[in-house]
Amino acid sequence: MAKIDPSARVESGAVLAADVTIGPFCTVGPHVVIGAGTTLISHVHVAGATTIGESCTVYPFVSLGTAPQSTGYKGEPTKLVIGNNCTIREGVTMNLGTVSGGGVTTVGDRGFFMNNSHVGHDCHVGNDVIFATSATLGGHCIVGDFVFIGGLSAVHQFARIGSQVMIGGMSGVTYDIIPYAIANGQRAHLEGLNVVGMKRRGFTHARMKAVRGFYQKLFFGSGVFAERLAALQGERESDPAIADILDFIAADRHRSLSIPMAHAEQS
Repeated sequence: MAKIDPSARVESGAVLAADVTIGPFCTVGPHVVIGAGTTLISHVHVAGATTIGESCTVYPFVSLGTAPQSTGYKGEPTKLVIGNNCTIREGVTMNLGTVSGGGVTTVGDRGFFMNNSHVGHDCHVGNDVIFATSATLGGHCIVGDFVFIGGLSAVHQFARIGSQVMIGGMSGVTYDIIPYAIANGQRAHLEGLNVVGMKRRGFTHARMKAVRGFYQKLFFGSGVFAERLAALQGERESDPAIADILDFIAADRHRSLSIPMAHAEQS
């Protein structure tokens, strides 16, 4: 049986796994589903059609599944789905999706969301991410696996951040960031590859060399960006990371690609 503090309010219809813990002064709405082993420490507000996975820890003053911050939202039934083993620290907010944006906001497994970070409506956040203090996503953002977003950084709506990217603190991300990159700055631009992150993910020296060579040719080779990109399509088979970057660039997008500051062109 779930352990529910007498001061908490869990509405009829909520589905709680047998070993869920609901701490003091939490509120859980009637359409909420909470997985096994998850703990709401205290003063947590969970509303809407929100699903929280297994073995998550949610700290005080978190608000999950409230209405999207979109003037077009008219109360339609939409969702927030959070994966397993997530740590959600004090003051974090995550909103429901909107019908026009697909109807669901998703957060993957093993995320670590530091205090006051925010996941906006219709965002899709991957696995093993870290959002530092007050890292913020506007609506419709896509964030890959193993991404780190530095403190006080903000990601523009519809922007995409590829897997294994590191965003520096106090950055404004207004363009798409290719996988495996580091981006930084008031208007974030590429500063190279996330070498430390790639090593942690098991990249060999040979793989690192291949991806570095591709990055240099893509952004610093001769000709315009479109010509360089076309010429590099043949390198897709040389390493999965290169294929990831090419696929990311080829995908449908709303924002331009971020490039190194040394280049004035945007793609």
